[in-house]
Amino acid sequence: MKILVTGANGFLGYYLIEKLLQDNYTVIATGKGECRLPFHNYDNFTYCEMDFTDPFRVHDVFAKYAPDTVVHAGAMSKPDDCEQNQWQAYRENTEAAVTLLINAEEYKSFFIFISTDFIFDGEKGMYKEEDKPGPLNFYGKTKLEAEEAVQEYVYDWAIVRTILVYGKPRAGKGNLLSIVKEKLEKGERYNVVDDQVRTPTYVEDLALGIIAVIKKRAKGIYHISGEDVLTPYQMAVKTAEYLGLNSSLINKVTAKDFSQPAKRPPKTGFVIDKAKKILRYNPVSFDEGLKKTFE
Repeated sequence: MKILVTGANGFLGYYLIEKLLQDNYTVIATGKGECRLPFHNYDNFTYCEMDFTDPFRVHDVFAKYAPDTVVHAGAMSKPDDCEQNQWQAYRENTEAAVTLLINAEEYKSFFIFISTDFIFDGEKGMYKEEDKPGPLNFYGKTKLEAEEAVQEYVYDWAIVRTILVYGKPRAGKGNLLSIVKEKLEKGERYNVVDDQVRTPTYVEDLALGIIAVIKKRAKGIYHISGEDVLTPYQMAVKTAEYLGLNSSLINKVTAKDFSQPAKRPPKTGFVIDKAKKILRYNPVSFDEGLKKTFE
């Protein structure tokens, strides 16, 4: 099976592609700019430069490789950047998804879209797949509009929503845990919010969840995250304690203390019963994920 992956140079891209290659899938990894992945020793790996906002380039890549499955993991994913550059965010997150869908349709590809908890307003928390979306920021709006386009796709599709992904940084992309380590090792203070609730996702769990969707050709929407309900502050403190660093350098703050352009949903978190039942998804605990991150 030929699988085309967007966002290959990203954090999730690295882990997903590594596992797909180990499972002997033929992977067409695509990204902006040069390949930053160390997988050239695999015969089933091809890297192809593709800016997915360029419809002509997307068309050429699809015509050359005719993928059986598309995993659209690439996005403009920093909420503040999206808020401040709305036209660019719309092009990268909504328009590009439509371009990819149009091309996938020609090859009847199974289309898997990676989405986010930020499509919800965060008023109630612990969301199920069928809960009503209501994004608070422009990033969430662009992802929701892309989801709506995916749901109109005439062939098989799946939407995988996830939350606050963490793990060992690859391809130069950091995350909350690695930033905490970096700051505290330098003896720097670090402000982390304690009034936002999440169910953080270990990156390898997310990759395995997506692969389960591919293997089972599982259609529809799936919530894939961890099960531990934590605030970013609690995650940061646990990280400091695990690494034996000074947790008193971590300042507990609220969203009001930050002047961020994009509003964050206060409480998200996912109910993952559907993924457990259909995909046999079984995430590690946060403590276990922490251990794996710093092994």
